[in-house]
Amino acid sequence: MPSLPTHAIVGMALGQGAPLEARRDWRFWALTMGCSVLPDFDVIGFGFGIRYGDLWGHRGMTHSILFAAVLGILAGALLGRSRTEKIWSSLLFFLITASHGALDGLTNGGLSIAFFSPFDTTRYFFPWRPIQVSPIGARWFFSNLGLRILLNEALFVWLPAALIGVALYVWRKWQREVRQTKDKT
Repeated sequence: MPSLPTHAIVGMALGQGAPLEARRDWRFWALTMGCSVLPDFDVIGFGFGIRYGDLWGHRGMTHSILFAAVLGILAGALLGRSRTEKIWSSLLFFLITASHGALDGLTNGGLSIAFFSPFDTTRYFFPWRPIQVSPIGARWFFSNLGLRILLNEALFVWLPAALIGVALYVWRKWQREVRQTKDKT
């Protein structure tokens, strides 16, 4: 898996696609970061005897498309005011949550991802896997290995995420200016 900060960075970049009103709300950013990292909370299962390859094991059910959809709908329902806002917010939170499994599918280690759980528990990686897998636990983070992993993530995740975030921010700003221009005419 990429590190939790990397998952949060991707979530925040994708969050730039939300309307300005949503981005001004601290709850939006809390849900954005929560949805981006929540799939990795499955590691607590190790302490309860859940094995890595089990349905609820690491990179299993919580990394699935179904989990991302359910979490996206719940998060969207919390923030959206109108039905349309709830639908668009749910879609955005789905994408943010699903980005977690997608990033993990690009790593070079660990068990692969059960994208289609619980319907199909087969685990998959993508053919191209440039992201160094980070070990589970915090101790490694402050080591030479941690530095190498973070530099790898900076190249393959943070930089593209920043570009996506800036592009979404500029697109939203342009949309707002177009609407304001139409309102004046």
